[in-house]
Amino acid sequence: MTDGIVDFADTAARLYGVDLLISVDTSMVHLAGGLGLPVWMISRSDACWRWGETASTTPWYPSMRIFRQPRSGDWETPVAEIAGLLRQFVALYRTNLAAEAA
Repeated sequence: MTDGIVDFADTAARLYGVDLLISVDTSMVHLAGGLGLPVWMISRSDACWRWGETASTTPWYPSMRIFRQPRSGDWETPVAEIAGLLRQFVALYRTNLAAEAA
């Protein structure tokens, strides 16, 4: 899937093909956020200063939602929250596809 990717411009072009990026704090999160694409980021309990301490949004990237560990080492909580919301996201997507097909 990465054949032909040589720089961030190529990566950005590929990101335009996704409906939602789910990731931990990486360069991909920053690239997608900077492009205004939907991003769900999983953050450590001792997050980087730019994510603040408690908010689920950030002024840096309005299209991003932050899911935080409630305590160090607890990845289960944010992953479970994302899984539930992703189920809703997929259900809505399927509903919209069915409506378009009708």
